[in-house]
Amino acid sequence: MAFRKIINDPVYGFINIADELIFEFIRHPYYQRLRRIHQMALAHLVYPGAVHTRLHHSLGAYHLMGNAINILRSKGVEISKEEELGAKAAILLHDIGHGPFSHALESVLIKNSHHEEISLLIMERMNKELHGALDQAIAIFTGKTEKHFLHQLVSSQLDVDRMDYLIRDSFFTGVSEGVIGYDRILNMLIVHKNELMVEEKGIQSIEKFLVSRRFMYWQVYLHKTVLCAEKMLVKALQRAASIGAQSQSAMLNTFLHNPGELLIRDRLDDFCQLDDTDITYSIKQWAHHKDKVLSTLCCGLLNRNLLKIRYYSSPIANELLEEKQQLASGYLQINREDASYLVFSGEVRSTTYNPGNEHINILFKDGSVKDISEVDHPLIHQSLLGAVKKFYICYLNMNFHPEAVH
Repeated sequence: MAFRKIINDPVYGFINIADELIFEFIRHPYYQRLRRIHQMALAHLVYPGAVHTRLHHSLGAYHLMGNAINILRSKGVEISKEEELGAKAAILLHDIGHGPFSHALESVLIKNSHHEEISLLIMERMNKELHGALDQAIAIFTGKTEKHFLHQLVSSQLDVDRMDYLIRDSFFTGVSEGVIGYDRILNMLIVHKNELMVEEKGIQSIEKFLVSRRFMYWQVYLHKTVLCAEKMLVKALQRAASIGAQSQSAMLNTFLHNPGELLIRDRLDDFCQLDDTDITYSIKQWAHHKDKVLSTLCCGLLNRNLLKIRYYSSPIANELLEEKQQLASGYLQINREDASYLVFSGEVRSTTYNPGNEHINILFKDGSVKDISEVDHPLIHQSLLGAVKKFYICYLNMNFHPEAVH
């Protein structure tokens, strides 16, 4: 009897697992950790439904990969069973290296290590345990496969990773602007000269995909309140590290107080025990810390009494920053250096489509190929090229009562 497991997904319905090896990956403790990592970090403070996890997303991307492979095969593209398994495993495990709260804390606990590098380390560790079962997946994940289009399905400007997180994050936030026609995009995919491309009649679907991505970044991922909460979380951990505050999570203490001394390769097992739970419990614990700065940040996160934030189109004036820091210093009776944890500025940017990186190529009926940015379509030229940059300042909400901390 053929192996078959089904998972009921709120976005796609039933997701079929038809290979025992894929199910073995899913059952692995490293993968199961993704159940305990929020896909969208602290976005649920603005969009209460955004509590889905990295496991949800990786299963969704796995589902889309299977659909994409079936569609390409129907168009005459040769993909062996081994390559199919490798591509599915690569996308299933592509986010396995994320730490607590996903992107929000990237490079805070582990310096100079991107989550994709950690994903590769974990895949290599699992590959040893499973006697080379991930060889093909690792080749596809790293782009060291002869069939480049398989790598593009995992990582490119039109990969199934992006497709799933747009439709899934839109679903769980209730933000309809993120809805994309993923079925049509998948059906418009084609391979030409070993490159993943889109048929000419799919141009409008790609345009909608890019527009939706831009909307989601500024309406959800970089929503000012989401950004503020995530920066507060970063500041809380930085403050805890600077004053030597201890967590009841031994694993968190290991990474929090030795960030520059640890090599992730040497502490991979420790890293794979870290998840959102370690951070959340520590925030609850530190909300009662004697340090006013740490307790203020942690109480604010727990009770959604966040710092105020404003976006500007130009860099924040030093005079404004100093004024807000002085007010915070007087309000909490702390020095100006400590006040900088509660009043700070920065910048954020989003690039919807960068033709200087991986291209989205359109294959026309006459055999010609054009980058999507070169197609004669006004909306693409005017709205989707180049980076959008905003500057922000976060400062203390004077409605916060310091005496409530203790």
